[in-house]
Amino acid sequence: MAIGFRSADATVLEWVAAFVLLTLVALAFTWMAIAVGMASPNGEAAGNNAVPLVILPFISSAFVPVDAMPGWFRPIAEYQPFTPAIETLRGLLLGSEIGHNGWLTLAWCLGLAVLGYFWSKSLFTRESR
Repeated sequence: MAIGFRSADATVLEWVAAFVLLTLVALAFTWMAIAVGMASPNGEAAGNNAVPLVILPFISSAFVPVDAMPGWFRPIAEYQPFTPAIETLRGLLLGSEIGHNGWLTLAWCLGLAVLGYFWSKSLFTRESR
């Protein structure tokens, strides 16, 4: 917003949905980062082990449409959690078609959050014994 983003014709409900979407994505990847950090032997390794989570947005459809990517790279970009999240966010704020991306985003967020939660909980329980 500060650098000039303007939504096409997004309603207040679509803005709220976009905020909820961003919150769910942040929650899911926070739990995954917690689990990766707890599985790491030290702080330096924890930072390095979380790099794949940081790189995921760059290999999604955030900057380049999946159709414009090389054929061998399309499945990598298409079947990862950030692509449906970005497409859903674009649909909500820019008025493009969301399709099934909203449900895929919810499934990815729920799956990653549950996985990260139970993984970190098991590591915490194991280390506290």
